[in-house]
Amino acid sequence: MQTADPTQDVSTDDATGLSTVTISAPAAVLEGRVIHRTIGGPTTAAAPDVEVVPGPVPAGPPASPRARTGKWPKTFPPLTAEQSRISDDFMQAWHEVLPAKYGIVERFNHGYAAWHAPKEFTKSLEIGAGLGEHLEHEHLTPEQRRNYYALELRANMSAEIARKYPDVNAITGDCQQRLDFADGFFDRILAIHVLEHLPDLPAAVREAYRLCNKDRGVFQVVIPCEGSMAYTLARKVSAQRVFEKRYPGQSYRWFIEREHINLPGEIKEELDPYFSMHRQSYFPLKVPFQFCNLCIGLTLRPRPGVA
Repeated sequence: MQTADPTQDVSTDDATGLSTVTISAPAAVLEGRVIHRTIGGPTTAAAPDVEVVPGPVPAGPPASPRARTGKWPKTFPPLTAEQSRISDDFMQAWHEVLPAKYGIVERFNHGYAAWHAPKEFTKSLEIGAGLGEHLEHEHLTPEQRRNYYALELRANMSAEIARKYPDVNAITGDCQQRLDFADGFFDRILAIHVLEHLPDLPAAVREAYRLCNKDRGVFQVVIPCEGSMAYTLARKVSAQRVFEKRYPGQSYRWFIEREHINLPGEIKEELDPYFSMHRQSYFPLKVPFQFCNLCIGLTLRPRPGVA
């Protein structure tokens, strides 16, 4: 049994400078154990490709990396001890609830990176790995599993990765800090619903660039359409409802306002000096607009020669 890739791709032709949106027949590439984590969504019948050319991309080199003053890192008032406990508890609980109750969204969140993984890779780094649930969507060889590094900030969640997946490398650490790996160590770096959370996003992007192999490496990212009409409504009936039921009397607002702190435009702006866009996919409507979608999948390649 297989699951479909419910995505739309937006790519840029380096020779012509034109952006191309391709709505293609789904690529049925996931098999086996991922199926039990998926709720809803039958394989879509094949359809002819459709290309939309919206216009030229502005000429000239990408913007150079630049120092930020005032904006980064973003700072927030400290949490109380009770809020810190709730924050850690809910993040772990939500990683358990999401695949169980909202599997169709989880299918895209984790499926995107698996569908569009490089044909050949050995070393992977997943930043913000949560409970390691993405591993359920991968089909890795024994060598690829031995060279899979799951980095998680919260020690309680990193310990759970180590318990559930003893054949991969679970690391407790901060992707916004320099990690103990050589330059260009990884063929593949994954950030699945991570970049929207980072107070020092530019530091994380720079470190991902340093660690990504400049010849064959890819950076695979999934982010929410934070601020969109569709995403705001979906949150009210999902995460917010779960939070307020789990913690009676607690406002969801203090939690989410310090979790989803970076908008899609900010994230893409910080990525652009270091990575070129290879693929961009929207979910669930497959049209390249944020207001009506929930998530965006990005596949990026490191730009050569960035200092």
